[in-house]
Order: sequence, then structure tokens, then C-alpha cells
Amino acid sequence: MIPMTLAQIAEAVSGRLMPADQGEVVVDGPVVSDSRQAGPGGLYVARVGEFADGHEFAGAAQQAGAVATLGEREIEGMATVVVSDVQDAFAALGRAVVDRAPQLTIVGITGSSGKTSTKDLLGQVLTPVADTVVPEGSLNSEVGVPLTVCRITPQTRFLVAEMGANGVGHIEYLTRIAPPSVGIVLNVGRAHVGEFGSVEAIARTKGELVEALPDDGLAVLNADDPAVRAMASRTRARVQLVGTSEDADLRATDIMLDERSRASFTLVGDGEPRRITLGLFGTHHVGNALAVYAAARHVGVDADHIVSALESAAAVSRWRMEVFELRNGVTLVNDAYNANPDSMAAALRALSTMKTDGRRVAVLGQMLEMGEASAQEHAAVGAKVAEYGIDRLVTVGQGADLIGVAAREQGVAWEHTADVDAAYGLLTATLQSGDLALLKSSRDSGLRYLGDRIVEADGETPA
Repeated sequence: MIPMTLAQIAEAVSGRLMPADQGEVVVDGPVVSDSRQAGPGGLYVARVGEFADGHEFAGAAQQAGAVATLGEREIEGMATVVVSDVQDAFAALGRAVVDRAPQLTIVGITGSSGKTSTKDLLGQVLTPVADTVVPEGSLNSEVGVPLTVCRITPQTRFLVAEMGANGVGHIEYLTRIAPPSVGIVLNVGRAHVGEFGSVEAIARTKGELVEALPDDGLAVLNADDPAVRAMASRTRARVQLVGTSEDADLRATDIMLDERSRASFTLVGDGEPRRITLGLFGTHHVGNALAVYAAARHVGVDADHIVSALESAAAVSRWRMEVFELRNGVTLVNDAYNANPDSMAAALRALSTMKTDGRRVAVLGQMLEMGEASAQEHAAVGAKVAEYGIDRLVTVGQGADLIGVAAREQGVAWEHTADVDAAYGLLTATLQSGDLALLKSSRDSGLRYLGDRIVEADGETPA
């Protein structure tokens, strides 16, 4: 973190330092909300959650080297910045850190799907150019964004801020912590529609990112998504449309997929056309790459470097189209970090285009937070399974059987398993050499760990 004294932190968050004589103590280490991640010179943020009170772990953070706690009550024997609301204070601290970094350029990324893959891709483009902070995993919430912001140092030039939301106003809240000069909106889908209430509410919320941009900023909008394209009227910043549409400012043409569904395309709209070949799996990464190219060019990165970095980029965050070639001849694709109707369709499309000598097997779990549309959306995924010519479907757990019923009606071979353990037994007994198996579900459905278990049983260790 950019070094701050406890007195400066207390002032920034409108807190009270106890004991008061600790004001000159400097925080220059990690700012964490998990005591297991604490380190020398760091600050421990004692959040009170549904199942645990973070104040109870302050002692462990101190033993690991943290010099103070940000909390709602004093920690005996440890310097504490006491506040009335830890979340509000944590957000204020994040903004205070940003305000101490005038050289910092922030790129915000949002969308119903693809945020994490895109921030990983942008990070791999920017990091070789200058000191860059990128969120770990999917730290995109009211906690994740300040955690990421507090990692910047006096040397940091770029901050990539992934911004998620579960309701109207959430993105606007995050932009006050990390005010972006570049905003990327990837898509508006049906993820979390049960919490938002409608796709229109999702679009309103995603558009809060471009509303926060300054006059000299850049809004990178997906030209192929009408709801995203319409956000051009909601920003003062310059707008750059990216996609495959004829009127896109930065356009992908001649898209081709290899036998592992890795895309190559011609980029048009920035000087001479450039051929780009991605190492990531799935055609949906073409749009991600275009958005990254636009953002990187706006902040001054050389075009040749961007192309080279895009072509050499690999998957960084776990459980996003991770491909494992198992010793028994099975290819396993673990894309089960999360799922919504749009990401399900993208994963099934990728499965359908990947070459295999055996069967294409989709192992699917429930999509959560679908609200009243849940049954309809799961049935639609089943129809996609049939549309993409998947040979075999295995559904796992409560709610996922709705996918299977719809797929079976269209002739797909389907088996349902009650839970992850049952699915593990079925898959290890029936997958054959040459088979290509995709695992996809919402995070809490547990299929990501099912994939890890299959890989570990094969003798490998997931990355």
C-alpha cells in the first residue's frame, strides 16, 4: 500500500485511533480482511459477516505482522482505528489511497460475463509496460475493490478494477472508490436477474460505469450487444465501439477457430489490419481481446506490444476454461467458476467446436440467482445442449435436472446425479479415452471442485 500513518488513516475514514499515541505508526504492508493473509506492516480490516466476527481474528493478524486493525471496537493490545461502519470506512480508505496516487490510471471493467477473463487479459498486456495492479481472482465487490486498490504503491501506474454488482447503484458505489478514466462494458446478460428484477435493471447498473467517466476518458462498448451500445448516450467520455458489427470502430473480421476452439481474427480499425491468434479457449475471447486492445491503446501502449501480449496471454484465474489432458485420454475443460445463461451458451459453443475423437460430454450444474425465470432459463440451456450437438449430458444436483429434461426431449442422452460425489463416481467410471468433457455451473454448485478432484485423481495438480 502507499504508506500512510495511522493518524492519516483515521482522518481519511473519520475514525478514532485507540490508543491515541499510535498516530505515527506507518502502514506500508498488505491491507487484508482475512487474518491468514496478514503480513508485516499491514492493516487488518475486521469485517463482521453472517457467520463470523472479524474482530475475533485480529490477534492472529497481529501475530502475522499487522500493525493495526480497522474495526468497530477497540482490539486490546493492538492499535485500532475505530469506526461506526467498517465497510464505509474501508471504501473511504480505498479512495484515500487512490487520491494519493495522481499518476494512477484506472481501467474499470464490468459486464454480466467475461469480467475476470478480460481483466486477466488486460493485466497481461499492461504489466510488462508499467507497474500494474490487477485483482486477484474475482475481487469485484464492495470488499474486493478496496482490497485491490490498497495494493497500489507509489510506483503503480495502472490499476485494473473489475466491478460486479447485485443491484442498481452497486457499480456507481465502486466507481467512487476507484474512479476510472477508461470503462469497458462487455455485455448485458441475465446473470443475477433474480436479484436485479429485470435485464433492464442490469443494463442500468452496468451503465453506471460509463456515467462515471471524465470528459477525457474512454468508454469501450460492445457494438454487438444492443443494451451496451445504447450506453453511448450515458457518458461524457469518448466512445469506442468494438465487436464484429460493420460500424464498430474496432472490428474483428475473418474469425477462425482451431481444433481446440482457440480463435484467430483480423483486427480492423487501428491502422493496417492485424492478424491476431489467441491462446485462450473459446470464440467469446475475441470480444474481450478487442476491448483490451482499445483500452490499452487509449492509455498509450504500443500496438505491436498489445498484439504480442494478446497472443501469448494464458488463463490466469482458476476454473475459467481450464483444459487438462488426462493420462486416460480424456480432455477435461473446467469452466465451473460461475454460470449464467450467456456464459453457459458460450461454454457449450466452445465445447461444440473443440475437436475430439470421442464424445462431447457436458457436465452441468444449477445456475443460481435466476429468480422467477429459473425454470425457463435452465430449459433454454438444455435446448442449447441439443443445438450444439453435445453427445452426452450429465446434470448434477438440485435444479440442474431441468436442463436434462429439456435436452432429453430433443434427443440428447442424459443422466442425472444427486450430488458431486455421485457425479464423480459416474464420470470416472464412464468417461473413455478420446472423450471431451466440460464442467460448468454456478460457483456454489461445486463443479469446479469436482473438476479438481478428477484431475488430482489422474495424478495432476490443478494450476
